[in-house]
Amino acid sequence: EVQLQAFGGGLVRAGGSLRLSCAASGFTFGDHAIGWFRQAPGKEREGVSCINSNNGSTYYADSAKGRFTISSDNAKKTVYLQMNSLKPEDMAVYFCAVGGAGHSEYDICRLYGLDYWGKGTLVTVSS
Repeated sequence: EVQLQAFGGGLVRAGGSLRLSCAASGFTFGDHAIGWFRQAPGKEREGVSCINSNNGSTYYADSAKGRFTISSDNAKKTVYLQMNSLKPEDMAVYFCAVGGAGHSEYDICRLYGLDYWGKGTLVTVSS
């Protein structure tokens, strides 16, 4: 059974940092792209950053470039999202999800080829 467990959300002031973690199990970790997504109230879910943990290739949405860093620890089967310089507009529920075989980090960050979603973790940014 595929499981994705996201944690690390919380309340932070604008300009602050958070690190999200996504612990994965139930599939061969290095064979699938994994990503972070978010959904703010009244908005559609969007890809934030995604990674191919096999070769380290990454994709970032424009909103994340320069502020967020995605990484993976293959031994721990965990993907991290380090978020710095947080803004009120980053406030959302953040989810991690894994792509199906053959889908790149670029694909899944555009919401193509996603297979499984974890439950979200709420990030609140106060101004």
